[in-house]
Amino acid sequence: MDFTVIQEIQVKNIFTKSNLPVCEYSINPYVGCTHSCKYCYASFMKRFTGHCEQWGAFLDVKHWPPIKNPKKYAGKELFIGSVTDPYLPQEEMYERTKALLMQLKGSSANITIATKSDMILRDLDLIKTFPKARVSWSINTLDENFKSDMDRAVSIERRLGAMKAFYDAGIHTTCFVSPIFPEITNVKDIIQRVKGQCNLIWLENLNLRGSYKAVIMDYIKNNYPHFFPLYQEIYQNGSRKYWEMLDAALKSYASEIGLEYVTNDDSIKRPFHAPPVIVNYFYHEQIKKSAPKKSNSHKTGS
Repeated sequence: MDFTVIQEIQVKNIFTKSNLPVCEYSINPYVGCTHSCKYCYASFMKRFTGHCEQWGAFLDVKHWPPIKNPKKYAGKELFIGSVTDPYLPQEEMYERTKALLMQLKGSSANITIATKSDMILRDLDLIKTFPKARVSWSINTLDENFKSDMDRAVSIERRLGAMKAFYDAGIHTTCFVSPIFPEITNVKDIIQRVKGQCNLIWLENLNLRGSYKAVIMDYIKNNYPHFFPLYQEIYQNGSRKYWEMLDAALKSYASEIGLEYVTNDDSIKRPFHAPPVIVNYFYHEQIKKSAPKKSNSHKTGS
């Protein structure tokens, strides 16, 4: 049963100037996210929204004035879904993301959409009208049981099916392997599963902070007690050794299967159906500092 508290709100503007490196504006048609992911970084939003409900138990449906001059955003990078999923189950009723796309149609804006849903299939033809559209799906496991422990979004198989449909339609697709749970997320298996139906594979490590750190640590202790010492080493003692080893292992694996492995994709331009590029978004600046030096210095980064 859905106990989500839903209210419709009026906002003056749907665009937010962004400091994110991937966009100039972020757009979130909703406040809150009913996927209720246990590891959600966006739960910090409660500090600004005034909601007393738990993260995942409320949703504000945004209504905004019509976008008067969509051409203003021609060539601009717009990221839809930075702190919510634009294709929550409630989108079927309220259609706020669809309304946004309709208002931006023909604007020549460059849109990126992040989702965990297959409801986006409804808007495939609409999204296809944006020549440089990019769509990413978060997939950090192929185990449906673990997925269900972590979120209330649609199944992994449904996400993969939507990804393939967009890829086959010629829309730039990304598999966002995030967050990677140490020793639980089998990154190699995910890469094997998606490498024929996406253009990019992004990797991001689990970063525990705020109120959900205790939630995840308790979950690991109760459900994966044999991994709990590793999680203590990483998230209580601050060790980066696991990520350094995984970084090296995945770089080697990518070479074995003929995929490029890089630390950013700013300059990658290749034919649409070329093999995907694996982009690693671990703490590279820290890994670089802590990696062994060729000099005699043994100092490590903090």
